[in-house]
Amino acid sequence: MHYVHLGRAGVRVSRLCLGTMNFGPQTSETDSFAIMDQALEQGINFFDSANVYGWKVGEGVTEQIVGRWLAQGGGRREKIVLATKVYGRMGDWPNQSRLSALHIKRACEESLRRLQTDHIDLYQMHHIDRECPWEEVWQAMEQLCREGKVLYVGSSNFAGWHIAQAQELAKSRHFLGLISEQSLYNLLERSVELEVIPACQAYGLGIIPWSPLARGLLGGALSTYTIGRRADEDVRKDIETHRTKLDAYEQFCRTLQATPAAVALTWLLHQPAVTAPIIGPRTMEQLTSALAALELTLTPEHLKTLDAIFPGPGGAAPEAYAW
Repeated sequence: MHYVHLGRAGVRVSRLCLGTMNFGPQTSETDSFAIMDQALEQGINFFDSANVYGWKVGEGVTEQIVGRWLAQGGGRREKIVLATKVYGRMGDWPNQSRLSALHIKRACEESLRRLQTDHIDLYQMHHIDRECPWEEVWQAMEQLCREGKVLYVGSSNFAGWHIAQAQELAKSRHFLGLISEQSLYNLLERSVELEVIPACQAYGLGIIPWSPLARGLLGGALSTYTIGRRADEDVRKDIETHRTKLDAYEQFCRTLQATPAAVALTWLLHQPAVTAPIIGPRTMEQLTSALAALELTLTPEHLKTLDAIFPGPGGAAPEAYAW
């Protein structure tokens, strides 16, 4: 396993991040434990969760599963960089969501309890809160850092200008601010190349792409869904919308003798701003398939072919659409 710095921070993480969103709703606790054990055995030390995962309001089902896994000991907690998130609705009362100082403090305490740990390595804001001033957000995060309950702060689903706002105010407060941004980024969805990625590079944030396989579209969807697997209606529509591109892509993957999932992940690993794509395996087989990306190398010609199949926005703004 190769390890890199997470953004400009000194902490080092594996090139793949284990996403836990499926633990609970899609994957049993027993199978979740086995996947986490195998991921750790293979050198993955970056685990990502969120307080809303499990999709039962206020329960934090997935965090509880991760917490019970950590409680087994064996150096599990000491070996991993543990990330979770705050923002989503954790109850029906007014202050049980978003990024008020009140909710950040309470949500952090609740995540610590569920995760059975005394600190969160990377505490990420799951979404921008346009109704909360940055002074309040940073005051709350700084307090958690002073108390040792949070070590690093990250963002998710932020626009480039949100990152700039956050970092400029953090700098004025002599605070490290954000070290990472978790964004939707894959071969089919490259709009973050316009402004989010340039902002991250300018401020030293590592990019953690979520949905690297575009809900399975880049994981061999044409062959998968033609052998009888039931597809979500939205996925079926997406397949039809992108069928020409997906057909060319899957043919290209066959020439490489690599799985589409491995190629999609490897492409992200070749993007200079990317720290670690998030893999969210439901099964051990999916974990094994994702690990294959670490053994694959794409040449400049391969990358050009992928750009031709899935053209991006043309680079960074404003050059991508102006001069």
